[in-house]
Amino acid sequence: MRTSLSGAVRASIADSLAAVDAELARRYPGAPGTRQPVHTVYVPADLFTAGTVRDWGDQALAALAEHAPDAASFAAVLGLPDDLAEPVHTRVRAKLEREPVEDLRIDFEDGYGHRPDAEEDAAAARAASLVAAACAEGTAPPYVGIRMKCLEAAVRDRGIRTLDIFLTGLMAAGGLPDGLVLTLPKVTYAEQVTAMVRLCEEFEKARGLAPGRIGFEIQIETTQAILGPDGRATVARMIDAAQGRATGLHYGTFDYSAACGVGAAHQSMDHPVADHAKAVMQVAAAGTGVRLSDGSTNVLPVGPTERVHDAWQLHHRLVRRSLARAYYQGWDMHPGHLPTRYAAVYAFYREGLEAAAERLAAYVDRTVGGTGIADEPATAKALSGHLLRGLDCGALDAAEVERLTGLARTDLDTLAGRTPATP
Repeated sequence: MRTSLSGAVRASIADSLAAVDAELARRYPGAPGTRQPVHTVYVPADLFTAGTVRDWGDQALAALAEHAPDAASFAAVLGLPDDLAEPVHTRVRAKLEREPVEDLRIDFEDGYGHRPDAEEDAAAARAASLVAAACAEGTAPPYVGIRMKCLEAAVRDRGIRTLDIFLTGLMAAGGLPDGLVLTLPKVTYAEQVTAMVRLCEEFEKARGLAPGRIGFEIQIETTQAILGPDGRATVARMIDAAQGRATGLHYGTFDYSAACGVGAAHQSMDHPVADHAKAVMQVAAAGTGVRLSDGSTNVLPVGPTERVHDAWQLHHRLVRRSLARAYYQGWDMHPGHLPTRYAAVYAFYREGLEAAAERLAAYVDRTVGGTGIADEPATAKALSGHLLRGLDCGALDAAEVERLTGLARTDLDTLAGRTPATP
């Protein structure tokens, strides 16, 4: 085949873009390829016990038994279609019995407040002991950790000390668990993220850990985290400042709304200021491997059945809304939120199962078939990711996915860019 450009030209172009290639690989490594929890459960440190996770599951099951005792009544409250009523209800109950909490955050910030130093010291040491024991016994959630106080001047020393006591306690009990997650709240400047990176580095050096072993989430609760004084999207600078240690961006519904001047009655995950903040977070995090989490609702499903149903409907709608916007995780503040969290998640993945499977099978076979859609590799990756998230949380079974797609779990991992057999 005749061409006009020499090999020297191609080599010169490659040389000129080498730095860009390296920068793209560093900044945008893609999705981490591991399981993302569907929620984070928030428990104040003084209320955390060895039985917290099981207690949340039992309370959630009791709420179902009292306020929606069967599949038909639960589906009627949430508006689920008849064909999803039984499978969703069955799976929700099984989840609450088997793994009611996927990600637990022991809170030393707003949910805990200001305590005497000796009291917080003891609570941090106790949290480490309980987490280590649960991990050793196999009763810990897949992900667990603490939310420390922020790095603003007024509480900085206290936050650092609590972090140190917690991590040191874990090391003394056998080491850091694989599912360890740390949350840094109320970040306003990228320099605070840089400081958190240094804390992680210094702890790793002090305890002989591999560099980069400790990561952390950045909680987006301030307006300065979204838009800086120079008009730039600050959250993107924070991801960069984390030097690869940022694992997630978590939206803080109420602090952020209040910072924008939104009145208490209108502070919600679906307020326009929330949508704007999360859209900026989403674009900043895209391709970086940093995951997104939506916030929470403070409307608790407690009291008489009518009030519980109203709260369930609100929570279910908000979770569904988040999922449709590709926020696959959120925060839950009460055991009564678990039934609707899992109902929304399971219905979301099950109602799209057959269509997603058909499209993916057609893509793999290189045929459009009856789908009428010619999907591209990026969409095939998204379809695989959708099915894998459904498998991870228990919404889908491996056998039914393989039957519909003709693909094994390892095939889906490869299409989605995941490392096969990740936890």
